[in-house]
Amino acid sequence: MPEERTSLAETIRATIEQEILSGKLASGAQLDEQQLLSRFSVSRTPVREALIRLASAGLVDLVPRRGAIVSAITLREYVAMSEILVQLEALAAQLAARRITESEREALREAYAACQQAAAQASADRYREANDGFHAVIYEACRNEILSAQIRTMRARMRGMRDYRFEKPARIRASLEEHGAVMEAILRGDEEAAARAMVEHISTGGNVYADMIASMPDEAVGAKAPR
Repeated sequence: MPEERTSLAETIRATIEQEILSGKLASGAQLDEQQLLSRFSVSRTPVREALIRLASAGLVDLVPRRGAIVSAITLREYVAMSEILVQLEALAAQLAARRITESEREALREAYAACQQAAAQASADRYREANDGFHAVIYEACRNEILSAQIRTMRARMRGMRDYRFEKPARIRASLEEHGAVMEAILRGDEEAAARAMVEHISTGGNVYADMIASMPDEAVGAKAPR
């Protein structure tokens, strides 16, 4: 049935997208069609439809004779996406300040507490996970599924780059302080302050790196990002 096939394709697409977003599937990873058929217990049609949708979103490349491969991006593309992501994240924070529910307020406080615990441990991996959780609450609270999907898709495409943001304890401490400013602005319903705090948070983590790469000659940044 067409509706059932569409549902299967969407389930497969969403599952693979989440695995790319989480880093389980790194850039350059090959998606073997036979393995996908076995894993999801489906025919070729929904698998191929799912891969086409992922390709349309820029998450995979469909390469002749090689099949589907998780997309890699150039360093300059990474910088360009970072500059767009700042504005999308700021809008999400602004809308969250306007629309957040009581249960989401508590969830945001809990996500911030998780960031505090990870920061106290000075663990880059733990803080990276807690950071993702903090932002996820804001995406939910903004009540704009299209915006949230755009942010998640862009972040998924950027996952191929090694994330060095939290390798230094000083950056973790700074990020935690920035999270506090974002949270307080959202909780008091100050839309403009929430957007400003989010711009500062996202920009601070990437400006130096972005400016360095953006100023490089084309031949230095044209290669695909490290896998």
